[in-house]
Formats: sequence, structure tokens, C-alpha cells
Amino acid sequence: MVTNRRTQTLRSPRTPLAMLDLVARPQSLTASSPTGRQWRWKALSLQIALLCAAGTVATGCTGAAPSSGPSRAEVRQERQAEQSKMDTARQELEQIPPPSKNRYLSVRTKEAYANPFLVVHPQSITLTIIFRDQDPNGFTAGGVLRPAKARKQEVDVRPADLPQALAALSPDVWPYGRVVAIEESPTAPRAERVAIRRNVEAAIQILNDLGVVVDEWTGSNGALLR
Repeated sequence: MVTNRRTQTLRSPRTPLAMLDLVARPQSLTASSPTGRQWRWKALSLQIALLCAAGTVATGCTGAAPSSGPSRAEVRQERQAEQSKMDTARQELEQIPPPSKNRYLSVRTKEAYANPFLVVHPQSITLTIIFRDQDPNGFTAGGVLRPAKARKQEVDVRPADLPQALAALSPDVWPYGRVVAIEESPTAPRAERVAIRRNVEAAIQILNDLGVVVDEWTGSNGALLR
């Protein structure tokens, strides 16, 4: 229970009436008399006792406040939950075959990239997905295939949710195999480049832990690598 220190008043222990009567009679005693010396020692002992009692009460009130931070057990449980999510996502992505370099390294434009594409921002990651046409034989049968723009979908995810987002994708959106393209946001101001680069490195670490090959499109200085 958290104590409201603004409204709490520390009350000193009640002093017995006999002690108050003792304090009220010093005028009739002389410092040199035995009774006076005895009274002075008793008064001093009383003051020390009262100060110690007040200090004990104050210390007890201060020490009773619970810690606001998470306990070690809570931190350990949170880490175990995150590791469990990562393991589940890795198992799902293992169903995707290894990538073919000949297929994705020859792609020079983002619009032509058929695998998942990540654009990293200071606080989020944009995941671009190109769905395959539902009827790939529609053109030969007299129909019209949908253009890539009509089959594209963009989703903003938090960096911590990236494993679950990739694991939830259909195998149809991985035509190159288990590889993901990643680049820094091309429209971000220069002041945000440091934060973006930090997020890029964190995302690359997550992809490596998931067993996903990283196809990086921007270097450490923001320059295009393609």
C-alpha cells in the first residue's frame, strides 16, 4: 500500500503523566543538589527516548513503501514469453524454403521486388507485401491479370512485433524463398538517421535470429546499395 505523504502526520508517542509532572517541576530544584542532578539525567534520557521513537516511526513509514519497478521474477517471465514468441515464429518461417540469390539479387527496383520489403522508420517498420494473383492463368484464358499495385499491401508494425508479422504471412508472398529486403526510410530527415540506423541494425538482428536472409538496400550512411 502506497502511503500519501501529503496527508500523513507523524504523531509522537504519548508521554506518561508522571514524566510531564517531572518536567514541570524543575524550577524548585538546584543544579548542584542530588535531586537536581537526578532530574537532569532523567530529562535527558526522556528526550533521547522521544527522539529515537520519532526516528523509528519515520524510518518505518519510509521503508514500508513498495518498490515501483518490476521484480526479478516478472522480468524473467517477460523474457521467457518473448523467447517463446521468437521460437514459434522461427518454426513457422522454417516452412519457407531457402532463398535463391539468382532471383532476388537481379531485382533493381522496389516496385519489382516480390518478397516482403521492410522500410525502417524511427518508431515503426513498414512491411510491404505483394500478393500473387488469384488466377495466374487468367491472361491466357482471356482474362486480365491484376497489376502489382492492386496486389500490394503495406502494414506498419512495431519492431518488437516483426517476428509475428513475418510468421503470419502466406507462403505465396515468398517467391524468392526466405529472404527479406530492408532499407532506411528515404523520406526521413537527417536528424532521424541515427535512430533509424539503430532500428535497422536491431531489425537485422531479429531477422538473423529467425533464420531469414537479409537483403539490405541501404548502407550505414544511407546510400543505396542497389
